[in-house]
Amino acid sequence: MMKTKTLSGILFLMLGSTLLANGEPTAADAMFTVNNTWMLVSAFLVFIMHLGFATLESGLTQAKNTVNILFKNVSIIAIGILTYTLCGFNLMYPGDFNGYFGFSGFGISAPAGVAGLIEYANGAYTYFTDFIFQAMFAATAATIVSGAVAERIKLSSFLIFSTIYVAFVYPIVGSWTWGAGWLADKNFHDFAGSTLVHSVGGWAALIGAYTLGPRLGKYGKNGNIKPILGHNMPLAAIGVFLLWFGWYGFNGGSVLSADPGGVSLVFVTTTLAAAAGVIGAMVTSWYISKKPDLSMILNGSLAGLVGITAGADVISPMNSGIVGFIAGIIVVLSVIQLDKLKIDDPVGAISVHLVCGIWGTLAVGIFSSEYNLGIQALGVLAYGIFCLISALAIFQAVKAFMGLRVSEEEEILGLDIGEHDMESYAGFQIFTVE
Repeated sequence: MMKTKTLSGILFLMLGSTLLANGEPTAADAMFTVNNTWMLVSAFLVFIMHLGFATLESGLTQAKNTVNILFKNVSIIAIGILTYTLCGFNLMYPGDFNGYFGFSGFGISAPAGVAGLIEYANGAYTYFTDFIFQAMFAATAATIVSGAVAERIKLSSFLIFSTIYVAFVYPIVGSWTWGAGWLADKNFHDFAGSTLVHSVGGWAALIGAYTLGPRLGKYGKNGNIKPILGHNMPLAAIGVFLLWFGWYGFNGGSVLSADPGGVSLVFVTTTLAAAAGVIGAMVTSWYISKKPDLSMILNGSLAGLVGITAGADVISPMNSGIVGFIAGIIVVLSVIQLDKLKIDDPVGAISVHLVCGIWGTLAVGIFSSEYNLGIQALGVLAYGIFCLISALAIFQAVKAFMGLRVSEEEEILGLDIGEHDMESYAGFQIFTVE
């Protein structure tokens, strides 16, 4: 007990040293420090999610494409942060604007003095904390696309698409709700991004997978589906646990304060939805295929997390379990249906992020009396139309100027050798092309 008190005292002194008020610290000063610290902790939890995406995508794809997957995931976080610094933050939070589009200048620069510190965001956190937390979200949309187009897209083409999409499309549509735009005026609610992050990435993933076409050998001429198995299921499982762990920052940080009631509720709803998503996917996939499928329950947990993200703050704990369970069912059915449509998504990103993102956004209108189902549906439709058109235009432009897909020889050989001249597991496998 004495040790605990001593550590608490040291922590209090450390926090107190950062207080900005002159003279004696006030309760407001202390809350400012606590809120700001929690937001920064949440930011690095969201950052850890990118490691989760990298390991999940690597595990669910073939060994010969692992370097390529990892290269894309490392590049995306860098592109997302830099483009968000250059223009994304000021597109997404432009201040006074017409509700559809606004821009407050290039680069980031905190308001002078306390206006960017303790007076920023009503004393909840600083300007730079706001920026870094939101920047971690920005790259996530492109990371979603990465998995759906894996194993056949040109690296350069993917990076060009990601740069444009993250720099302009994501922040513009984000401003409609989080930037106090026209959907915010209509009381559309998306707490942490079932639509604003996950579906925005999911729509692009759908267009990308459709435009590229399936991987070689995925679908037979007679309509049969040939599974192309992931090479490392332990790595995929690690990725899911990292994502689940990071989601506590993704959703918990979206409270935008360290409010005990708000954060604890969000932690509970997030956890219950993820757990129920696992069970929903387990029951559904086991019933359909007669065998328990690990990849399905891994995606089931993510489906539950995506599903609750829009309403984690307004849906009750018991109802969050229902939302997650239904999401787990939906993700399995969606994966099966996309395969029937011959839309090849190696990691199930479209089903997890787009389909379950839509479900989660609509669930807010179903399970919360504060919000209207029709308005939630309007938001889903608006984001879908804008993102579909934008993604299609960008992909088609990139295809016309650079091409989208690697050669058949490179795809057979593997993108690690074809694009990088490097092996993920040096000396372990040899690939030949006749």
